[in-house]
Amino acid sequence: MTLPQLTLVLGGARSGKSRHAEALIEALPAPWTYIATAQAYDDEMRARIAEHRARRSRDWQTVDAPVALPEAIRNARAGQPILVDCLTLWLTNLLLAERDIAIATGELVAACREASAPVVLVSNEVGLGIVPDNALARRFRDEAGRLHQRLAAQAARVVFMVAGLPMQVK
Repeated sequence: MTLPQLTLVLGGARSGKSRHAEALIEALPAPWTYIATAQAYDDEMRARIAEHRARRSRDWQTVDAPVALPEAIRNARAGQPILVDCLTLWLTNLLLAERDIAIATGELVAACREASAPVVLVSNEVGLGIVPDNALARRFRDEAGRLHQRLAAQAARVVFMVAGLPMQVK
């Protein structure tokens, strides 16, 4: 299977995004890089992280990059396929750290373009529901939408996951 330089996998919560993205990368020769953006602030998140780690084989090299995602992509081993899970957690971390989202997004796009192996990005599509009732949630939704549009424009393949089924959008 040939995987393009950049693939974006979007979907709702528990739609199968991560498993699908892992399968795309695992179709390529190992080893693989898994860049995790989650931070374990509570027991529920620790359990989610443990679940993701448990299903990955030893062929995965995990790199934690809650904020420094472009740097982690640039520092990945040459020729080693990269999976990033997930962009909405990264966006949350940037917002909480009061980083410039447009600059960070530009750095991410450049890092993906410069990567020496395919990159698969996973993100939650949060713009399909109601308008949030507070300013921070609305900003998050809007920033996520802009981030997804910018990455989708660069990606050769965009997949939208629904009930565990991949729907190729681009």
